[in-house]
Amino acid sequence: WKAPLYVTEPTMDAMKRILPETFEKRLRGVEMIQAGQRFAVGDIEVHAFAIPHDAADPVGFTFRTNGTKVALVTDLGYMPELVKVHLRGADCLILESNHDLEMLKVGPYPWVVKQRILSRTGHLSNHAVSEYLSDRDGFDAAARYLVLAHLSEENNNPFAAEICAQEALNRRPPEAAFTGELLVASQHVPLKPLEL
Repeated sequence: WKAPLYVTEPTMDAMKRILPETFEKRLRGVEMIQAGQRFAVGDIEVHAFAIPHDAADPVGFTFRTNGTKVALVTDLGYMPELVKVHLRGADCLILESNHDLEMLKVGPYPWVVKQRILSRTGHLSNHAVSEYLSDRDGFDAAARYLVLAHLSEENNNPFAAEICAQEALNRRPPEAAFTGELLVASQHVPLKPLEL
């Protein structure tokens, strides 16, 4: 893509160990970032923030431009208060809803992988997302679009994720209702364009 790579130093070190030697030669530029840092990419202000996942220095992001905020957070085992703070005020929230607990428990993954996914540094379940979405102190319901993303093909399905999220949103009191659009991202088909 001939674009620079924005990456934390521990993540870059891990990539160098894992990927072939040709990896660095293909890069067009590397911009080192860190959790808590704000930086600009063109006219977009990007804010990186720490998330709990079993990776080398994982981060989520918010993007702001022209008065619009988009938040992207996947690959996290639970929703810390600090993450919830970063997601507030987003016009578009892209949030992991990785697995259905029962599907994961009876699914084909080895027990050690199941334990990893279920851990506090694993992935968000539909149930964990449901708890967040129904909590008026956690989720501010300001988003025009709420996109459920990073769904497991083995341990979830779009219908289960959507029903669980919609049920949680329906539990909110009328004065804190979510009036935006709930969408489920696919691994194979792009979403429609979202007008912000």
